[in-house]
Amino acid sequence: MFAININKENFHEEVINSDKPVLLDFWASWCGPCRMVAPVLEEIAKERSDIKVGKINVDEQAELAGQFGVASIPTLVVMKGGKIVNQAIGARPKDQILEML
Repeated sequence: MFAININKENFHEEVINSDKPVLLDFWASWCGPCRMVAPVLEEIAKERSDIKVGKINVDEQAELAGQFGVASIPTLVVMKGGKIVNQAIGARPKDQILEML
């Protein structure tokens, strides 16, 4: 699997209705820490078929970022059954991201 680009059009289907836990990455192209965490998230997406990794560009999806109260990026959010179960702000090493799941 690869990380999926999430937008307001596919959010409900890909995140809310997902039968797997979803790790959401709120990011922007100009954000240095976001660029550091991106390859780690792609690696997790490829290694873990039991979860879904979604990327939300805050510049393009300001409405979604607002719904989650995202004030700093990167913000990582874990959702299960359509509900937030974990959240972290800032770049994290792979082991800490996996612990969130």
